[in-house]
Amino acid sequence: MHFWLISPYHSGSHQAWAEGYARHSRHRVSLLTMAGRFWKWRMQGGAIELAMQARQLLAEASPPDAVLTTDMLNLPTWLGLMRKQLPATTPVALYMHENQLTYPWRPGEGRDLTYAMINWLSQLAADVVIFNSRYHHDAWFSELPNLLKHFPDHNHLAQIASVRSHSHILPVGLEAAAIARLERRREGENARERRGETTISNLQSPNLSLSSSPLILWNQRWEHDKRPDRFFALLYRLREAGIDFRLAVAGENFRRVPTEFEEARIRLADAIEHWGYVASRAEYLQLLAASDLVISTADHEFFGVSVLEAIAAGAFPLLPNRLSYPELIPAELHPACLYNDEDDLFAKAAARLRSPRLASPSLRRSVIDRFDWTTVAQAYDDLVEMLAQSK
Repeated sequence: MHFWLISPYHSGSHQAWAEGYARHSRHRVSLLTMAGRFWKWRMQGGAIELAMQARQLLAEASPPDAVLTTDMLNLPTWLGLMRKQLPATTPVALYMHENQLTYPWRPGEGRDLTYAMINWLSQLAADVVIFNSRYHHDAWFSELPNLLKHFPDHNHLAQIASVRSHSHILPVGLEAAAIARLERRREGENARERRGETTISNLQSPNLSLSSSPLILWNQRWEHDKRPDRFFALLYRLREAGIDFRLAVAGENFRRVPTEFEEARIRLADAIEHWGYVASRAEYLQLLAASDLVISTADHEFFGVSVLEAIAAGAFPLLPNRLSYPELIPAELHPACLYNDEDDLFAKAAARLRSPRLASPSLRRSVIDRFDWTTVAQAYDDLVEMLAQSK
């Protein structure tokens, strides 16, 4: 079959998701994309450009069997612009990477309900809605009635049950098996080093020392909802307790960087092995492969790609016992990997740093079995194929 995949905000995890699925699908997937910037304009006006791209594809080939788009598209507008070209029976699946209803806005910014309504109208226009986690699904449908009750009349609350009934949960796919293989090569090189053999590791970043101190990794966005204040407060507390560690701070950063990062860069200068976004995928994987402990202190997470990639590379995770994180970790490992409060996090981090151990084989195997693209793409294919056959 032939599918279109529409990615209006084609950057970061959105781009990796779209290109990963296109690469691993058993069907032919054509990407319609726009650069990942100006997110409000993408939601308001991106449908115009993406309709033009769609018309160009139709001029060159037959219509697709189905369309898969992300939540960054104003789907009703796009369908309206395509009404004379795209067959009305073409089924559409909407993939909710995030949403503008429960996504936390920056401090001092008021919530603009326009974008949450675009999400809701897009869900109404889609044949199926896909969420990337159970937590995301439940958070959306829990808050949605409050959004609609905000309006004076004709809010059509009864439509919620209909949309919920044709909603599905499919995770984001990862190149987890490939990342795990990189980690195993690192183990082999470390073993050769312990035997006294001279090697130059192809996974050793030029910025990483050969110190034996455990390496703590931050590989999330540099934004307030990831709560860098909590993360760095933990590191200061560990430092005060005399617990040794090295630090790598990666992840995307934007124009308005929380002040906690600059303060930490000064206070923890002697522990820092890496600081800043890693543009090269190969170098980023090197950093993952060198990390011992990945920590999240987030107030918001719909899925958790960066944490799963770090686990696949061998880093042991310490994650909040809430949000989407309990879904990522096998239940039997919750006591070791999930923390309930800041004191619990400190105790678990201190213990891991004093006796560092990589993520267990069972945890890494769980990440590969559940989230590798070889598994996830098949689930996407099955759903979209069923949708195409039902038209």
